[in-house]
Amino acid sequence: MSDTTWFIIAIIIYMGVMLAIGYWSFQKTDEYDDYVLAGRGLNPFVAALSAGASDMSGWLLMGLPGALFVSGMSQLWIAIGLLVGCWANWKWVAPRLRAYSEIAGDSITLPSFFENRLSDKSRVLRIVSSLIIIVFFTFYVSSGMVSGGRYFESTFGSGYLDGMLIVAGITVAYTFIGGFLAVSYTDAVQGTIMFLSLVIVPVMALLTLDDPSSIWTWATSHDYGPYTGGTGNPTYFSMFSGVTAATIIGNLAWGLGYFGQPHIIVRFMALRSPADARQGRFIGMTWMLLSIVGATFVAIIGTAFFGQNPDIAVVDRNAFETIFLDMGRVLFHPLIAGLILTAVLAAIMSTISSQLLVTSTSLIEDLFKIFAKNEPSQRVMIYLSRTAVVAVAIVAGLLAINPSASILELVGFAWAGFGSAFGPLVLLMLYWRRLTTGGAIAGMTTGAVVSFVWGMSSLGDALYEMVPGFISGLVVTVVVSLMTKEPAETVIREFDEAQRLSRVSAANPDLDIEKAAKLQQAGKI
Repeated sequence: MSDTTWFIIAIIIYMGVMLAIGYWSFQKTDEYDDYVLAGRGLNPFVAALSAGASDMSGWLLMGLPGALFVSGMSQLWIAIGLLVGCWANWKWVAPRLRAYSEIAGDSITLPSFFENRLSDKSRVLRIVSSLIIIVFFTFYVSSGMVSGGRYFESTFGSGYLDGMLIVAGITVAYTFIGGFLAVSYTDAVQGTIMFLSLVIVPVMALLTLDDPSSIWTWATSHDYGPYTGGTGNPTYFSMFSGVTAATIIGNLAWGLGYFGQPHIIVRFMALRSPADARQGRFIGMTWMLLSIVGATFVAIIGTAFFGQNPDIAVVDRNAFETIFLDMGRVLFHPLIAGLILTAVLAAIMSTISSQLLVTSTSLIEDLFKIFAKNEPSQRVMIYLSRTAVVAVAIVAGLLAINPSASILELVGFAWAGFGSAFGPLVLLMLYWRRLTTGGAIAGMTTGAVVSFVWGMSSLGDALYEMVPGFISGLVVTVVVSLMTKEPAETVIREFDEAQRLSRVSAANPDLDIEKAAKLQQAGKI
């Protein structure tokens, strides 16, 4: 049997499992809230792994190893920033957002939470935030489809477009039928596959080398990948050589983006209780740290693995983003290799599915619903959300047909957009009583516009757009809030109730948050 046949068998097994989870989720999804947020019943293990898998995407297995392979350890500043940002997100945002989103009108989307938190009757805040989600997630979903096309190019030697369509089709299918529950559980499975593969592949590659210790010297003195002058990359292991202070700041600033990523923080809203955030933080950070270490060693070991074996070529000769795929393909029996290589497919599909669901929900829950003359039934809302999933996928697919940027560049652009627009706002929503609707709208819009314009101009080459975007959004939100009328007393009272409920729930992990909210409203806690 040919290698391609074995790979196809592995992919079919994987796709079958994903569709089976989608069908199982479909049977458990009766209400619209179930389709959108799984009835707020997500356990911390699933929440942590699904958040991690949807967060990392193809960047972890393709973008990061490729960047480290070409440029060296100076690219690790991004990973460091992400680790710090992820920890802070689970620590400071997760428990409070879980409590507050339920108290604030039982909000099931980020735009609806913004509106309910500030009691914005104009609907402007909800509409603007929804439009930002739709614009930037379209780019984000497109980056996932680019990853899918390149995956099939490297694994099967097939056409880029064919691979992109296959990945998009399967992902849309299980998202379409199973909603949030399907997305979360498939993400948890996919996160497990990613983790195991990032451990197994570099270890096996290291064992094949005649001199494993050569991984620490090969890149700095021998040819490999893009270096053909006989001297390699002498500064490969330096985290400072060749990078400016602005570059380091910009890379670390990736961590700021966590506070504003709708597809990640929606997992916090779906937790069973705020107390689950502590366990979720431990699981999520352990998974992320070990996965990043694995991706780093894929690059380090890859310099010697490919450099010492001139007969083995990396398929992607530009950004070298396929080194993980190529390493797995060379090392293992085709069936095992195929199963390991599904890690990239898992990363790609987990992110696409999460983003598709958030975008479609925003279209229906936050735009269509507020303009509809009559309240649609639960069943109609589910059907409309499913239709929106397909529509968003089509638009993103059209953008991905002729990719002109690397995966890392596409992800970075969308990540900065959300981080700048929503990051400061989410933190202020949860921790500042004086926040006003005017300040929220002005700051969110400023952050999004500054990030977009900066990233599209030559300024983006000097400093990552997250930095000016986040800072400008934060400053404008605070200044405009202080210049406008204070929030209504009911808004401030609800803010205080949410803080108390978050503390009570953290101290009593077994306490049902719905009962706690009722007891609090009755003045009993």
